Amino acid sequence: MLERVQSFRQSISSLLRFFDRSFFGLLQYALFNNFGKLTNKLLIYKRMKTLQFREALREAMSEEMRRDENVFLMGEEVAQYNGAYKVSQGMLDEFGEGRVIDTPIAELGFAGIGVGAAMNGLRPIIEFMTFNFSLVAIDQVINSAAKMLAMSGGQFGAPMVFRGPTGSAGQLGAQHSQAFDNWYANTPGLKVIVPSNPADAKGLLKSAIRDDDPVIFMESEQMYGDKGEVPEGEYLTSIGSAKVVQEGSDVTIVSFGKIMKVALAAAEALKKENDINAEVIDLRTIRPIDYDTVINSVKKTNRMVILEEAWPLGNISTELTYMTQRRAFDYLDAPIRRINTKDTPNHYAPTLVEAWLPNEKEVIQAVKDVMYLS
Repeated sequence: MLERVQSFRQSISSLLRFFDRSFFGLLQYALFNNFGKLTNKLLIYKRMKTLQFREALREAMSEEMRRDENVFLMGEEVAQYNGAYKVSQGMLDEFGEGRVIDTPIAELGFAGIGVGAAMNGLRPIIEFMTFNFSLVAIDQVINSAAKMLAMSGGQFGAPMVFRGPTGSAGQLGAQHSQAFDNWYANTPGLKVIVPSNPADAKGLLKSAIRDDDPVIFMESEQMYGDKGEVPEGEYLTSIGSAKVVQEGSDVTIVSFGKIMKVALAAAEALKKENDINAEVIDLRTIRPIDYDTVINSVKKTNRMVILEEAWPLGNISTELTYMTQRRAFDYLDAPIRRINTKDTPNHYAPTLVEAWLPNEKEVIQAVKDVMYLS
């Protein structure tokens, strides 16, 4: 019997040695470790559950707070009210008022408390009800958290997360509809994450909480109810790694955050109506940016369209355009196209909101332009 088992293992080993980097490679790992613990990648393949975006964020924070007693959550209405968007629902009951802390409407104050706590060894999660309100606290974010490690000569860091919704969310008016993603991404000392789905949100938030640098983690009010498959068990998603969501050969479409929905819808329509195979990339992190994934895609497709909910001047799509022409100019068969919001405040009227935001029709037309099909 032992000889038969050994022969079986040798046969399996011979069959699988060519698949070290694939699912079969992970299966081989399990077979030859007495069917022990599977890797996180195998969990993604086999054991999934469906969660809302808000539930994925809650799981990430709760798991990290159970893992590390130095992690705590602070912000407006995060405790007694269970969070303005119910992200922190039930966390007060589990962790108590010493680690889930309601604050006054004083962003500058509680952001500063968070920075001081981080300097003294804690790992705060500071929730802004919206990043529009972070402007009140921007001095603490930019001039304290982001610069502390450099100004102290490496003596003090600020391992903390500032999180909350960014961008527009319907008819909220000009002051509550701004995307400051690229503002913060312009700041040395910060990392900036803008996930587009529950699985990435959980994995990236856990990584952000463990990171030794201050991290800006941007969500969307219009995504909290979105559902998606999330791996069961422990997993982390690497900060600074883009994801090819859909492979293609004709054009590269790059985006991040909630506007990824528009990018994917446009890619589907292009395939159905024009037989155009678009490669769609989700940046996920905009500081640092995974330039290599974008450049490698452009070298394959020779065309690129960038979709971003941001004002046109000095944004992430501008940076990507520059880096692509610098590193892959000879591969481009057409000028890069970028699609942004209109260069105005976002007004309240629904017709103006619709006209202001990038949309599927604009993406489709931009793709046709770079393929000279207009």
